[in-house]
Amino acid sequence: MNVGLVIGTVVATRKEEELSGLKLLLVRGIDQDGKPTGSQVVAADAVGAGVGEVVLYAAGSSARQTKVTKDRPVDATIMAIVDTIEINGKVRYDKNA
Repeated sequence: MNVGLVIGTVVATRKEEELSGLKLLLVRGIDQDGKPTGSQVVAADAVGAGVGEVVLYAAGSSARQTKVTKDRPVDATIMAIVDTIEINGKVRYDKNA
């Protein structure tokens, strides 16, 4: 899994039927300090995430392992909304801070 920040939404009115009903979000990978680490990906949202939230997302075949994305043509899926990140006893991210 990867840590990312939801930076936007993607709307596609014309799409493959298997994508119907999926909420698509734009996610940018981040490091432990919240700094961008790479390119952005379009991810199917399996947990109700929103713009500005730190999330865990899976890419590749693992992205199709949720109830929402099973057997659907997706390469990335948001699988969790992060509450806290702690490294060596120090909180690096707290959703409620």
